[in-house]
Amino acid sequence: MASPITQNAAAPAQTERTAPPCVIVIFGASGDLTNRKLLPALYNLAMGGLLSDRTVILGFGRQPQSDEDFRKSIHAGIDQFSRTRPIRKEVWEALAPRIYYQQGNYDDSASFAELRTRLETFDRDRGTAGNHLFYIATPPTAFPAIIHELGASGLAKPSARGWSRVVIEKPFGHDLASARKLNQEVLGEFTEDQVFRIDHYLGKETVQNILAFRFANRLWEPVWSSQHIDNVQITVAESIGIEGRASYYEEAGALRDMVQNHMLQVLALVAMEPPVTFEAEAVRDEKVKVLKALRPYGDQLAEDAVRGQYRAGSIGEEKVPGYRREPKVDPQSQTETFVALRVGIDNWRWAGTPFYLRHGKRLPTRVSEVAVQFKPVPHLPFAASGTKALEPDLLVLRLQPDEGISLRFGAKQPGPEMQLRSVNMEFRYEASFSMASPDAYERLILDCALGESTLFTRADEVEVSWGFVNPLLRRWSDPDADVPTYAAGSWGPHAAVDLLGRDGRKWHNP
Repeated sequence: MASPITQNAAAPAQTERTAPPCVIVIFGASGDLTNRKLLPALYNLAMGGLLSDRTVILGFGRQPQSDEDFRKSIHAGIDQFSRTRPIRKEVWEALAPRIYYQQGNYDDSASFAELRTRLETFDRDRGTAGNHLFYIATPPTAFPAIIHELGASGLAKPSARGWSRVVIEKPFGHDLASARKLNQEVLGEFTEDQVFRIDHYLGKETVQNILAFRFANRLWEPVWSSQHIDNVQITVAESIGIEGRASYYEEAGALRDMVQNHMLQVLALVAMEPPVTFEAEAVRDEKVKVLKALRPYGDQLAEDAVRGQYRAGSIGEEKVPGYRREPKVDPQSQTETFVALRVGIDNWRWAGTPFYLRHGKRLPTRVSEVAVQFKPVPHLPFAASGTKALEPDLLVLRLQPDEGISLRFGAKQPGPEMQLRSVNMEFRYEASFSMASPDAYERLILDCALGESTLFTRADEVEVSWGFVNPLLRRWSDPDADVPTYAAGSWGPHAAVDLLGRDGRKWHNP
């Protein structure tokens, strides 16, 4: 039976941080992201006392609707998607009068002139102190127009008594050239310290705990290198398909959607050197060093990168269609829904230790984890018959679901002989802390309002990540290259098994 790990009863209470008064402008106010994530996150921040009672929320969208209609749609979204339900009447009644809506076009200077007038009114009448947070939650095609209009209207520049910040959702570009161009457009209107390129994965408590696990515990750092670690596997598996997002997914694919941002960020956190301080630039400097050390794909591309596309199969007892039979997907689509990569990090700490990345849709289960496989001991003094069930030590950081940490190690089983077998010791966040983790967007929106950019990507970080995957994008863009398929409900194409098999290794499948 797994051994529980409990929270230290003497641990200090978490320090609460309250956002300063500000206007939060959400471009794309009628969109799915706003409804499912942003407004529920703001409601939960208000409920936790982490929003100032002088915070104003202004939805900006192209569809005409009144303030009251917008509030009703927000209430319905919070009621459906908030992690805390039912809605607390007193919290909503305090928040609702501070929610407004403005109809406008993203490329219309008159709309932004009106926006500026409204912000000035809020600053004067609602005490928002000249602090303005612009959250761009629109399709990527609208990013440049909004950035340009914010600059042209003077809203990008901080006021004499407040600040101005912009949050940009992913995808930040669709290749290296477009990411560079978007960076130039953004930094032509805003300074880098005003820009928050959001990756919601970094807002997850368990992803942040990678840093805590590594740098708050002396036990691990001496063995956290190629000298003791055989390989590292990062898996982000999803049992769902594309969930009606064909128009987006046909353009993105698994490599752009998950690997270039989320998975490379996790890899950087696992592999980075200890930062001098836990300040934004110190942490981001170390992450960029890792990304710059990634071995570029060249002639070995075919061997070290695998893609696939799911065909019809079963997830549990449910039969599901193949990707090409999904609504609005091209019947001849070559878009990948699965990626597996062998990644080398050419630096002193990690040279010789491969990192394997795997992501796919319609896999057997939903799980995100980092599996750190240690090397076997150099010599076992026990008889071979007593070690048949003994495997090398394995550390698993589970990011979702069932968030926690598992350590597999060798132990003697009860009895008169020296019989060894592998056992697991488990830590689960929910059991140890007896509280639900906040949604990632709650932490990230609060950080934006506080000007804390540690969990956001910097311009050079984005470009280095795109530079790494660019050779794959070019190779896989060939319309005549056939994409291998895999049955829905399996762990991907057989080539993914061979990717590790050639090295004498195998995937850790939860």
